[in-house]
Order: sequence, then structure tokens, then C-alpha cells
Amino acid sequence: NGAICIQPCSPSFHGETSFVCEERKWQMFADACASLDVQSLFQHSTCLVIVVASFSFSSLIFSNLFSSLQRISEPDFSCIIPEILSSPAIPGNIADIVELLKKISLLLSEDVNRGKMQSYIRIANHILNSSIVSNWAFVRDRNAGSILLDSVNFFAGKLLLRNGSESIQEPFISTKGYSIHKNTSGKRFDFSMEFNNTGNITGHVVIPEEELLKLPKASKAISIAFPTLGAIIETSRLDPSFVNGMVLSVSLPEELRHILLTFEKVNKLENVKAQCVGWHSTERRWDSRACAMKSDNISSVVCICRHHHRTFKSFSILMSPTMLRNAALDYITRVGLGLSIFSLVLCLIIEAVVWHHVTKTEITYMRHFCLVNIATSLLIADVLFILAAIVHHTALNYQLCVAATFFLHFFYLALFFWMFTLGLLILYGLLFVFFKITRSVFIAMAFSIGYGCPLVISVLTVAITEPKNGYLRSGACWLNWYETKALLAFVVPALSIIVVNVVVVVVVVVKTGRSAVGEGCKSQDLRNMIRISKNVALLTPLLGLTWGFGLATIVKSRSLAFHITFALLNAFQGFFILLFGTLLDRKTREALRMNCLLSKRKCSLAKVNFF
Repeated sequence: NGAICIQPCSPSFHGETSFVCEERKWQMFADACASLDVQSLFQHSTCLVIVVASFSFSSLIFSNLFSSLQRISEPDFSCIIPEILSSPAIPGNIADIVELLKKISLLLSEDVNRGKMQSYIRIANHILNSSIVSNWAFVRDRNAGSILLDSVNFFAGKLLLRNGSESIQEPFISTKGYSIHKNTSGKRFDFSMEFNNTGNITGHVVIPEEELLKLPKASKAISIAFPTLGAIIETSRLDPSFVNGMVLSVSLPEELRHILLTFEKVNKLENVKAQCVGWHSTERRWDSRACAMKSDNISSVVCICRHHHRTFKSFSILMSPTMLRNAALDYITRVGLGLSIFSLVLCLIIEAVVWHHVTKTEITYMRHFCLVNIATSLLIADVLFILAAIVHHTALNYQLCVAATFFLHFFYLALFFWMFTLGLLILYGLLFVFFKITRSVFIAMAFSIGYGCPLVISVLTVAITEPKNGYLRSGACWLNWYETKALLAFVVPALSIIVVNVVVVVVVVVKTGRSAVGEGCKSQDLRNMIRISKNVALLTPLLGLTWGFGLATIVKSRSLAFHITFALLNAFQGFFILLFGTLLDRKTREALRMNCLLSKRKCSLAKVNFF
């Protein structure tokens, strides 16, 4: 039971079929056999060479791929449609078409006119047909339905409206768009589409007039209807609930917050209870918090849904597979990063002022050298965290998101490896008292560890996962989890370094405790405990021990308490580094006081009694 068998496809197909043993029988659970060869799809065409190339090459040559967009001869890529529509909608072909649509939405979403949108909708309609819904159960990527939804939403959101409106409809997907402004009366989108052979179902999207009054300028609203997508998503989920109507997707200006959605029920039995939900594309699940029910009867239900636009992502996304949407997390991230960036700038200024006074010995030079690089790495990483959120929010392009994620990954890893270097330096000072290391050797080793290791890990991560389209996660410019586990390239090194640094702190505590053994005085014991507590408090932010709470956000990824705790402890790390690494350092305070006296200026720090 549970054994897996993999068989090759028949000669006319490429790929493989996977079976699992259940109750003494082989049951197929994934079918990757495909007849559609995306690599050769454009061999006899001059259009869309960009998409073929992007399947084979990494993001390192994205700039060349993007420049090729100007040379596409058929900008609506209609030349590939006949071959796609003539291919059977088997699981392997479905997976390839989903991947193709994802690439088109990422690389060819500029100036989406009616022709482009029609071609895109026709391709999507081929794999949304009600007659092949059961085939989706055997698509290898269980998130293919969600990926398709995200891709269509992104591409349709770029649709250019002619004469203030646009309507493009296929049997199993329909797109409508309208120009809207604050003087418009309530806008309504009406859909009537085929669900199966038994007939049509309807859906309506209404933007209330009071919402339109919030618009500062003319804008657009795009709505997409999927009568079969709900059933497709169900095929990969074990949830006992089912989608009892079409899936309606809406792209609105960020000023609008609430919309009304009316769904005709497929199953109109009285004992069928309705619930209004929204699809959480990041966590790949239905979210009951997104919508509330306004009215419900035997044939239809009216839902009020909130339309979210968030520039910032929670700081806890760095180590968590999932990203929680919560106002408290957003607030903590904003305030924490702002204070952290200010503190780190101040820390580096202070270090520059006192550098010559605090680096007279080899060991103090090495300590402050590590501290400066820790502060620099964290400062750049925090700034990049904000920029990555802005890049994703404004959807500038896929290339910028990849670049932002790469550098964000690199500098947060550099932060950890410099904290690791500081931990090794502390061990060197405690355990190897009579072994001396020269300054030049230390700098070479420190740079190799602090920046060399992160660079190797970052480059390998993007080189391995990006060709498989598994570098970025859905919903943020950060490392993927669900498809390729690219996030492990950050989590594993970070947690490993935390374990090593915990050992360093334990050694410091033991050494500090031994220094007072035998003194036999209660006051000395108390001072010893205070000294140990102070050492632990000083080393915790400098060695990144608070990042250990990230393990809780991995194990319990949907626990709001763990996410808030992690964000509180780590979004403010820059402030703690300023406080414990600089302001509470005796030699740094003395150097500041000396600078103030030499310059004959009043300095408030000289009169502050730090404990």
C-alpha cells in the first residue's frame, strides 16, 4: 500500500504516467502524457518565439527575451491556436497549456487589445470545457487551476477598452470591461453561460454607486466569468464543500472596496446551504473572510465582497510558506521596517564617527567590522523588502520581480552569514586565547563567508528553479514554496546558522558563569546573573536568535499569533542592533563622548547613564 509505479507513455505521446497502490490495486494519480509539444509549437510560425525560448532559458537572459517582443509578427499569437485547439484536452496537454498561458500573461501582457484577448480566451476555453473537467484530477500540478485563474486575471487586467467597453465571450470563459468614473451610475456586469449539457447559469457583478463616488479619476473595471472553474479546482481538493455556481473574478481600481456578486445556483435543492467565499490565491484555498452573504434563496445568492489592495506583505512571509492577510501584521511590518531602517542608518553613522577610536586592537576591529557588515546587509535587505512589495503591487513586470527576489534573498542570507561570522569570532575570542589571526586573513575569510556563501546559494537557487517557473511564489516577490520549495534555500541556511549561534550563546553563558564560581557571595551571584542576562540580551539580536521563531511560522503556517510574534521580533531588528550593538557598548559611548568634547559641542549621550 502506498507504493508508486511510473510507466512511460505510448509511442505517440511524451511524458509518463504515475500510479499508486491502494487496496491491492494500481490507481492512476498523475498523467503527464502529452501530445502537444510546446517546444515545437512555433516551428512553422514566426510568432511568439519569445514564449518558446522562455521555457528553456533562465531568468539571466530575460532582458534579451523581452527585447524580442518588438519583433513578434502576430501580436495576437493567433497562429498557434489551430494546433492547440486540435490537440486533445488530456491531463498532460492541460498542464502544458496552463504553463503556456502563464508565460504569455507574464511576458506579453503589454497593450492587450481585443485580438490578443480573444486569442488568449480561446486557448483557455479549450481546457475549461465541461466535458473534460474530470481530466484535471490527473494533472501533476495540483495547483494548476489556481495558476490558470491567476494568469487569466493578470492578463485580462491589462485589457485596453475601445469606446469605453469591451466584451469577449467563449462558451466556458467570458470577459467584460467598462470605463468607470465617479459620475457613473452603479455599473453592472451580466453573464449567462453554459455550465453543462443541462443548460446555462447566470452571474452578475454590481459596483454600487456609492463606491464609484470614491474614484478620483476615470478608470476601468474588468470582470471574468468561469462556469466550470469551481468544479476544476474541486478535483484537486479534499474539501467536502462544492462550488454551486460560476466563479466570478473582478479587477477594480484600488479605491473601490466593496462589490455585490449574484450567483445562480446549479443545485437548487432547499437543503443545500450556501456560503460566500473568495479564492485565496496565495494559500490556494477558499477564504470565507473575503465575502459575506447579503441574501439567499432557493435559486440564487447575493454576496458582498471586499476588494483588497495591499502594498506591504507581512514580514513573516520571509520564512513562512503562507502569507496571512492581517491589519496588525501590516502595521507591525510598516512601523518595524521604518524604525529599523532609520536605526541602521544611525548605527552606521555612529560607527563611522567612532571607527578610529574603537578599532585599535585586532579583536575590537574584527567585532566592529562584523557589526558594520551586519547593519549594511540588513539595511539593504529591509529597503529591498519594501521595493519588492511595491514592484509586485504595481505589477511592473516579471523580470523586475525576479531581480528583486534575487537580491532580497542574497542580502538576507548575507545578514545571516555575517551573524555567523560574528558568532565564530566570539568563539575564537573565548576558546582560542593564544591563537592569533591577522587582520588580512580575517577580512578574507569574513568576506568569503559573509558574501561568498550567500552569492553561491542565491545563484544556484535562481538557476535551478527559474527554468521550471518555480522561483517566485504567487502573490509576492519572494521565493516559491508550493511548487519547488525554493524557500528552503533561505530557511535551511538561516535556521542552521541560528542553531550554531545558540551554541555560541551557551558557551558565553558557561564561560561567564565560571568566572564567579568560588566567590561565595550572594551579591556576587546576583551580579553574575545580571551579567549573564545582559550578555544574552546583547547577543540575541546581533546573532539573529529571534529568527528562530520562523520555525513556528513554518510548522504552524496559518497561526496568526506566531506570525505576529515573528514580525514583532524581527521587523525591529535594526533598532535592537543600534541599541545593543552600538549605544550600549561602553567603548563606543566613550568614543562618542570624546568626539563631543573634542568638537566642544554639547552631547546628550555624555550625560546619559546607560546600565
